[in-house]
Amino acid sequence: MSKVEIYDTTLRDGAQAEGISLSVEDKLMIAQKLDQLGVHYIEGGWPNPTNHGDLEFFVRAKNCRFRTAKITAFGSTRRAANKPEEDVILDTLLRAETEVVTIFGKSWDLHVTKVLKTTLDENLKMIEDSVVFLGSQGRRVIYDAEHFFDGYRSNPQYVLKTLAAAQNGGAEILVLCDTNGGYLPLDVKQIIEQVEAEITVPFGIHAHNDSGMADANSIIAVELGAVQVQGTFGGWGERCGNANLTTVIPNIMLKLRKDCISKEALQDLVEVSRFVSEVANVAHDFRQPYVGESAFAHKGGAHIDGVLKLSKSFEHIDPKLVGNERRLLLSEQSGGSTVAKKLQKLYPGVKKGDPIVSQVLAEVKRLENQGYQFEAASASFEILARKLLEKYEDPFQLEGFRTIVEKRKDGRVLSEATVRVVVDGEEQYMAAEGDGPVNALDTALRKALEKVYPCLTGVHLRDYKVRVLSSSTGTAAKVRVLIQSSDGTDVWGTVGVSEDIIEASWEALADSMGYKILKDKEKHR
Repeated sequence: MSKVEIYDTTLRDGAQAEGISLSVEDKLMIAQKLDQLGVHYIEGGWPNPTNHGDLEFFVRAKNCRFRTAKITAFGSTRRAANKPEEDVILDTLLRAETEVVTIFGKSWDLHVTKVLKTTLDENLKMIEDSVVFLGSQGRRVIYDAEHFFDGYRSNPQYVLKTLAAAQNGGAEILVLCDTNGGYLPLDVKQIIEQVEAEITVPFGIHAHNDSGMADANSIIAVELGAVQVQGTFGGWGERCGNANLTTVIPNIMLKLRKDCISKEALQDLVEVSRFVSEVANVAHDFRQPYVGESAFAHKGGAHIDGVLKLSKSFEHIDPKLVGNERRLLLSEQSGGSTVAKKLQKLYPGVKKGDPIVSQVLAEVKRLENQGYQFEAASASFEILARKLLEKYEDPFQLEGFRTIVEKRKDGRVLSEATVRVVVDGEEQYMAAEGDGPVNALDTALRKALEKVYPCLTGVHLRDYKVRVLSSSTGTAAKVRVLIQSSDGTDVWGTVGVSEDIIEASWEALADSMGYKILKDKEKHR
């Protein structure tokens, strides 16, 4: 198996995405997690004089221990009027004190004459001078040929001269960039085949996703001999983003059968992907290939029946290879196989023809006709099934709750909730304030229960969604509330439905707390 290096630019190119903002602490945490995965290069940012945060990252990263990754500083070639040793950009790259630096230069004659406003010959000198200078200062240099494919389409002879300039200067690798992200795989293939014979050092690929082809173009390049793929986790990046490493890495390893990271590390891919999203405080894209929560989720009855009989009938890989898991979704399309599989943790060996399966399936369908949805609420389904099987006792009983929302003339909106519940025969009464009535209700409920069930202290809401089920009735419409909760280790979903949004929220909250209490009791048996 040939080796393909992974060059991660989540901390630089990924951080340029709309909605992504990473602190220095965030960057350091992500960098260490990527290192554990086995990424070969981690681009920490562009330490130019106006970007103090990126420069601080490099200073602090020197005190971190990285097992596999080389921390890499990113910048550009010298400016047209400068000598390399007097150029501020190159000087700041040196001050980052990284073993490896990546610099980009202009490949497209349009950019040279219209953006840089210099001559084609001067641009070639800028590329070679910059690489030579950085090399003379003990740096290994990766050269990013910016707008390479657009430049090749415009003036192929000149593009080859820019690559030769970087190559002559001592660049270790020439990275071909589809900076505008507009090229299709067969175009990329044709151009790489024509260029590959003209260069003597290895090449890599840096693809943007403006035409939805970044992952495919990266894989095509690897098939043609690229030894490095640059990309980001989640595919984040400028405009439509970059090649998504959580898709590219398993495709290289499992489809192309090329060496990349270790097989053991590949099993951590889902965990790392979720970690990066969590640190960046963005929702993890559940529809991502390989690492998304829906990547191996099956909903249709025939699909579920087939995958349970023979997994490869509806799955292209074993989900465990990337650290994911198969999920069988409960819905109106579910059949006996789905319910039987879900019930096996309560009744080991249960078959889809057993009467209890029909009973649970009928109840699920009845509730879904009322607006409930159990696809993302597996905890509510387990509680429902346990109740039908008489294997569940409510850990608390509601006596009543009240919420108050007050809008004051100074513009502040205050929310308060009171909850009265009976736990082990004793009434518990608690009040709490919150950021909205649901948050206040959640806080009051947990405070009322924590004395008896201290396991609830670490529970928090990760997500809260409201869906209006029938808009024709206006503000009296029935709503569905989906809640995702976590205790820092596990994540579970619950659901509630009502014409009253607070009551629907209560249902989902009560199931969430009940499920955590149930799991804690089972763990300590």
